[in-house]
Amino acid sequence: MSKQTHAFQAEVKQILHLVTHSLYSNKEIFLRELVSNASDACDKLRFEALDNAALYEDAPNLEVRVFFDAEAKTLTIRDNGIGMSAEEAASHLGTIAKSGTREFMAKLEGDQKKDANLIGQFGVGFYSGFIVADRITVETRRAGLPPEQGVRWSSEGTGEFELETLTRAERGTDVILHLRAEEADDFLKTWRLKSIIGKYSDHISLPILMRKEEWDAEKSQQVLKDEWETVNKAAALWARSKSDITDAEYQAFYQQISYDTEPPLTYTHNRVEGRSEYTQLLYVPAKAPFDLWNRDKRGGVKLYVKRVFIMDDAEALMPVYLRFVKGVIDSADLPLNVSRELLQESRDVKAIREGSTKRVLGMLEALADSESAEDKARYQKFWNEFGAVLKEGIGEDFQNRERLAKLFRFASTHADEGVSFAAYVSRMKEGQEAIYVIAADNLAAAKSSPQLEIFRKKGIEVLLLVDRVDEWMLSHLYEFEGHPLQSVAKGAVDLGKLQDEDEKKQAEAAAENFKPTLEKLKAALKDRAKDVRVTMRLVDSPACLVVEEGDMSSHLARMLKQAGQNAPKSQPILEVNPEHQLVKRLAADEARFDDLAHILFDQALLAEGGQLEEPASYVQRVTRLLSA
Repeated sequence: MSKQTHAFQAEVKQILHLVTHSLYSNKEIFLRELVSNASDACDKLRFEALDNAALYEDAPNLEVRVFFDAEAKTLTIRDNGIGMSAEEAASHLGTIAKSGTREFMAKLEGDQKKDANLIGQFGVGFYSGFIVADRITVETRRAGLPPEQGVRWSSEGTGEFELETLTRAERGTDVILHLRAEEADDFLKTWRLKSIIGKYSDHISLPILMRKEEWDAEKSQQVLKDEWETVNKAAALWARSKSDITDAEYQAFYQQISYDTEPPLTYTHNRVEGRSEYTQLLYVPAKAPFDLWNRDKRGGVKLYVKRVFIMDDAEALMPVYLRFVKGVIDSADLPLNVSRELLQESRDVKAIREGSTKRVLGMLEALADSESAEDKARYQKFWNEFGAVLKEGIGEDFQNRERLAKLFRFASTHADEGVSFAAYVSRMKEGQEAIYVIAADNLAAAKSSPQLEIFRKKGIEVLLLVDRVDEWMLSHLYEFEGHPLQSVAKGAVDLGKLQDEDEKKQAEAAAENFKPTLEKLKAALKDRAKDVRVTMRLVDSPACLVVEEGDMSSHLARMLKQAGQNAPKSQPILEVNPEHQLVKRLAADEARFDDLAHILFDQALLAEGGQLEEPASYVQRVTRLLSA
């Protein structure tokens, strides 16, 4: 066949422009695509040779070679796979998304399809070469055809391509990229190509070979040798059997993908079979990254499809609240968009995300529920690093809400850390129905809150919530195993069966006797307090502030203000302890009643961690009181 010029399909010129200018987010992707295609061609030969071993000819060892010519400014990706005939070259390389591999897969039926599961899809990956090249030449011969039936295909990626025969002794394909001048400096360096191959194609099962490079002292430069070396590991750790992998290998792989100097806290390695087939190797780090609280941070899970690297941060495969998880998910098949860089949402993607989420939660449950003191310490370490992020899942993952709640740990009035909801429930007083909680800025503020006094007196445990996310969590988590979560800083204290009849009668009598003073307090504080009432929650303190059930807590309002947001305006309720000396003095001191009322309110505000709107007024009142 003499040289012939063919026109691409009518729309190919526009699509090629899209491929080379818009489709890929970074230029180096072209090498991943071409190496992947070369691997596909070798896999296809291996499969066809099961029925016809003669297709191997005299080269049974399948491989991919990458080499360059700095003077000619060419980069070549060579494989000794199935190759193409003239008709296949014209068809496959002249039609966008026309894939010989896809047609080949369509011919397979039943169990044969499983045997061919290593064969990928060609898509438009070949055309990504035009990102860096102004001309691509393909020299190929199909296995089983005579040397004289080799084919040369070439194009500048515009509207035409040329096709001619050539004599080619070796089967397989050479893809020769004639690099643009501006790209030559970047992609004609051994270290650069090795780096790209290591990043994207390290786990392809075939050896990827490059010429060795050594330092020449006389020339004072790196010189290429005739000796070839394998530059990829040619083995995907996650594809091996768990029984064949040591703990040291798992840890070394984690450090390779995460760049973490510490070993992981725990990991899980599983192969999932069924309608969606995939392998997952997932790690929980021991330390939180500096950008953990950046919810726009991309995930740490790498996506492979048939051991070909697709993307570094497949957030579609892991929920945002598990963004700290590192690892690899390798799918037998996933719906990718035309550039292989974006996942298309599908049932398969959803199934992998749900399966991976459950696997990570199961991994954490194994640590949390272990009887081993070492495992419990490891889980507490995890909680200290990532617990606040895990709480985000309560509002994001309704399906796993109960599992998440069981993993939560808190400080309480009984212990400074490590208290689970289940442990709290097991220690509840007879007759206690609610799980009592209080939110504060820090542990010291929570412990010293006057709102806890009656609970301490009666020995009732209260969970101390000190993470910034806790108030948000409480708006989504209402109960645990039938026990409602009740904030001790909201509404009137109701201990239900924990309060005996004598106490209730005393409270009612105190409220009645204190009624005239309450009315005067309401009048004095009408601009600051929504209501003033007697309480039995206080033992040692004269007063405290609470909010109505359903209102925003003072703690949350302060956090919103600190974040520069406007919180809805609402006044707190002042609760007073009628048995306290300061409150008794208040009732008896008509002359300084207003000053004492405002001091009482300000002290209650300071005790809960609030800030005074008029500190000077408070100081003046205290000064007048001390000077009297």
